[in-house]
Amino acid sequence: MARTPRPIPARVRILAAILAVACVGLATVGSVTFLVQRQQVLNSVNDRLSNQVASLRAVADDDGGASGVRDGAAAATEELDVNDYETIDDYLYAVVARLVPARNEASLALVDGTPRWVPSTLSGFDVSDNQDLIDRAVADTRDGETKTGTVATDQGSLRYIAIPVSMPGDTRQGLYIRAVDLGAELQPVTFAMTTYIIAALAVLVAIGVVGWFVTGRLLSPIRRLRETADAISITDLSLRIEPHGNDDISDLSRTVNSMLDRLEDSVDGQRQLLDDVRHELKTPITIVRGHLELMDPRDAVDVASARDIGIAELDRLARLVEDIDLLATAEADAYTLTDVDLTALTARVGELVGVIPGHTWTVQARAEGLVSGDPDRLLQAWLQLADNAAKYTPAGSPIEIGSALDEQGVRLWVRDHGPGIPPAARTRIFRRFDRAHVKRTVGGSGLGLAIVDAIAKGHGGHCAVTDTPGGGATFTIHLPPHRTEAELPAPVRAGDVVLQREASG
Repeated sequence: MARTPRPIPARVRILAAILAVACVGLATVGSVTFLVQRQQVLNSVNDRLSNQVASLRAVADDDGGASGVRDGAAAATEELDVNDYETIDDYLYAVVARLVPARNEASLALVDGTPRWVPSTLSGFDVSDNQDLIDRAVADTRDGETKTGTVATDQGSLRYIAIPVSMPGDTRQGLYIRAVDLGAELQPVTFAMTTYIIAALAVLVAIGVVGWFVTGRLLSPIRRLRETADAISITDLSLRIEPHGNDDISDLSRTVNSMLDRLEDSVDGQRQLLDDVRHELKTPITIVRGHLELMDPRDAVDVASARDIGIAELDRLARLVEDIDLLATAEADAYTLTDVDLTALTARVGELVGVIPGHTWTVQARAEGLVSGDPDRLLQAWLQLADNAAKYTPAGSPIEIGSALDEQGVRLWVRDHGPGIPPAARTRIFRRFDRAHVKRTVGGSGLGLAIVDAIAKGHGGHCAVTDTPGGGATFTIHLPPHRTEAELPAPVRAGDVVLQREASG
């Protein structure tokens, strides 16, 4: 089995990228600076060597007006003609004696390829024994032209100019060589470059040290996020990340905390639902099993009775499953909010509840205006309140419905004249499988008001229960004020709303 390579930490990768960019930048700046300074030094050396031709002519003019070149423009390439010296030795002696080499320079006069004159001053350096330079200069000037070049010798890299000298009546061939030690001339540039490299390495080390601590501090929230995520399990979702500062990573920590809150609420809701469903299923299963065990198969009446009880309990289980599915849909559905006419919605509900038997239905108030909501879901929630009132109030008692609109929002209400809801039970009746009274006097799964509450919260509202004057309870769906389409938020998922937990026991 191939071993999975260990991942490279983000801290190392970020620091490596920073150092790589810094290296490229420092190397580019250093290289450009070095090449520019080096080229300036080489241009200066070439200018100094080229000036030797004009200097030779000046020496000849001072000693008798002889000229070694035909004109100034061709001074660096034309053969020097010496007319006022008796021999080439005399002319080359005068040249070597007068043109004193500067620092890092050397001069040498050759006659027929043999060193003849060298400066007697202490400045410069001696190249009379540098056979590599002599051989190269002699070979380059065989055609009688002035030549410049660079040669690598034991004395270092030398930049030279070789000027042939001939004289009518003297068959010997003279050669004047002026050389510059490039290593010595480039030494300041090399020293500056060495200093720059040392400084650049120190800067890289400083960037690495500072970057290591800075990236560690910047990535510490992500590290805590990873540690928290590793520590979270399905049995414990309570861990949270403490955000620090006000940057993007802190915003990420807050977003993750919000996600964990929603996840914990969702898991708790699912656990509560499973507990409630398990509790609700026990009763019909126990009833059916008990009657089947006590049933006398030989007694037709007993068999028919057990059959009727079993079918009734199975029907109740079917209604329970349908209500659970309806609640899950109400909690997970994404509501498409549109403008709903309150007058038309109230009239529609009045028409539908009028067919519910056993009560006198009255539409007591009709609001005029609009509300932002899902018309089908609002109709479903309002009818569920009406059905709940019809089940839990005495037969023949009146029930009123109505709608109201003011600056605080919209109210859709159902008012009955039954036994009412005790104040202590007004919160828990909207929980799953909960009722205001312990004894079940009517059928139902106990999910009706939970569905209404989920739909209300999906619209950004809530449900409330108040007393009806003269006795009874008034159930009201409170919705926020109407907003234009531009003001509407993104579709709300009822599943994102935190549901209250049912008290234990």
